[in-house]
Amino acid sequence: MTVTTAARPSRPVGHDPLRGGLRFLAELVAWVAVPWTLWPHSPVLAIAAVLVLVVPPAVFGTPGDRPGGDPPVAAPGAVTIGSVLAHLVGAVVAAWAVWPTAVAIAVTVLCIAVVVSEQPRWRALVGRGR
Repeated sequence: MTVTTAARPSRPVGHDPLRGGLRFLAELVAWVAVPWTLWPHSPVLAIAAVLVLVVPPAVFGTPGDRPGGDPPVAAPGAVTIGSVLAHLVGAVVAAWAVWPTAVAIAVTVLCIAVVVSEQPRWRALVGRGR
């Protein structure tokens, strides 16, 4: 049986399962760790942090970057990259603030892996004048 590439839908650069999985895992860590860190100080701030981490990436995005279609509101590639970096920084800082050292190290390694694996996607996002 021969499978042709024409039979498969094309994916934007950097959206293979490994890269996407690493990125999603890091985002998930941020969605958990940031509010966990903020909750003792202010539950309202913790809930607001979740909304700030989840809503903008769902609404704003770079056209042609999402495998499922374009975002509701178009944004330049730099905005998409900034959103990913904000999640990564939030995940690392919050992990070091509230979790054991071994977990914080694992989160840091994960986020470094995301930065490395995202390079082709980020080059595509800024290289096409998006």
